[in-house]
Amino acid sequence: QVQLVESGGGLVQAGGSLRLSCAASGRTVSTYAMGWFRQAPGKEREFVARISWSGGRTYYADSVKGRLTISRDTATNTGYLQMNSLKHEDTAVYYCAAERNYCPGYGCYVTEREYDYWGQGTQVTVSS
Repeated sequence: QVQLVESGGGLVQAGGSLRLSCAASGRTVSTYAMGWFRQAPGKEREFVARISWSGGRTYYADSVKGRLTISRDTATNTGYLQMNSLKHEDTAVYYCAAERNYCPGYGCYVTEREYDYWGQGTQVTVSS
């Protein structure tokens, strides 16, 4: 069994920064790829970023490239999403997720149903 718990969300002004954390537990969680998704009110959940189980490969949605950085700490089984230069359109509930099976490319990186475990979400609100 794998459990994921997000934290670090809050209210920030446009141009500001936040760091989201995803605490993971489970016997094999360190072998899973991890991703971040977000969902704004009235919108579908969308892909944000992904990192391989080794931490050596990352992939980002075009909308966040250069502003958001995904990372993981294998010693503590914690994932992170560093968010800089935040914009109003970044406002959403952010979810971390873990994928057990091999994912070969973009088609599964960005697909919500390909991920096996999800956290409860943390709210990020960016004021203008």
